[in-house]
Amino acid sequence: MRYNQASKREDLGYFTTVSRVIYTSEHNDHAGDVARSARETTMADTTFGPNGWTPERLGSLRGKTFVITGANAGAGFQASRIFLSKGAKVVMLNRSSEKSVAAVAALKNEFGQNADISFVRMDLSDLSSVRTAAAEVLATVPRIDALICNAAIAQVPSQTLTVDGFESQLGTNHYGHFVLSGMLFDRIEEVAGRIVVVASLGYNMGIKTIQFDDMNWDKNYSANPVYSQSKLAQMMFAYELQDRIQSESRNVEVYVCHPGSSATSLISTSGGLMTRLAWWLMSKSPMVQTAQKGAYPEVMSATESNLKQRALYGPTGRMEFVGPVGQGTLHPHAYDKKVMQKLWDLSEEATGFRW
Repeated sequence: MRYNQASKREDLGYFTTVSRVIYTSEHNDHAGDVARSARETTMADTTFGPNGWTPERLGSLRGKTFVITGANAGAGFQASRIFLSKGAKVVMLNRSSEKSVAAVAALKNEFGQNADISFVRMDLSDLSSVRTAAAEVLATVPRIDALICNAAIAQVPSQTLTVDGFESQLGTNHYGHFVLSGMLFDRIEEVAGRIVVVASLGYNMGIKTIQFDDMNWDKNYSANPVYSQSKLAQMMFAYELQDRIQSESRNVEVYVCHPGSSATSLISTSGGLMTRLAWWLMSKSPMVQTAQKGAYPEVMSATESNLKQRALYGPTGRMEFVGPVGQGTLHPHAYDKKVMQKLWDLSEEATGFRW
């Protein structure tokens, strides 16, 4: 089945809380791994004080430009609000023109008609659309201080392929951003800018590696582990890109973050019945925070000085789902060098894009 244009894009980017419940209930043999993961703790990062990083740390962002995928709702929209409130220019890359027009109108209503907010239509699941959008950005946006790879899809209940023939979650979340980042890289480097990859704690679930012998999961498709692999692939892309930038002495910083367990309409609109029920229950608990707080890690990663690149930033409270934003736990399978290199080579071959 081809990717359905009606499938909902994960603008917020995270719902690991639900994934853990569903995945555990469907795969009881993994329950012990999930429980152990939940018990894993580190000393909370106090770099930014007891309240963690907040937008109050930001000064003026006038003259800076932030390009954000999936910015018409959820954390991407909230990140846009924060940037605009500090005087920055924001360019949204969204699939839905109708929702983008509404988002731009809402932001101009809040920040004034002179607010520098615009959008370019882009469907991450279609590489021709990604290339067209990137070309438009290069033609119309003279500087990019940060590209924030925020958009994603998730919980696709049955195997679905993109127009390019890729499993939809991997094709959208990883391959789409792989090509976009590559096409915009030189423009970002002109101002020593950043690439921010919005990941998910879901990377620490599933098979915790890349299923190279069956990238489309033809034999064993299941929504949660396939989603987990797609987010792991995004992280591996980011960490491998860090290594390549360093080895070639290029001038772009790359950061990885996740929004925590944050309120979004994704589950209620695109998840299956069991997932929607689990999310509804969890949304009533203290384990879910606002979309605005879910935006803090990506805004921090796009602006804060002296961050570590080989790290994962997000909430540092209970199970790292909620709480003060800082440096969280990064498990080593996310930067397995042999797997990262193999994924990079495969991604170039699959997309036809050479960095």
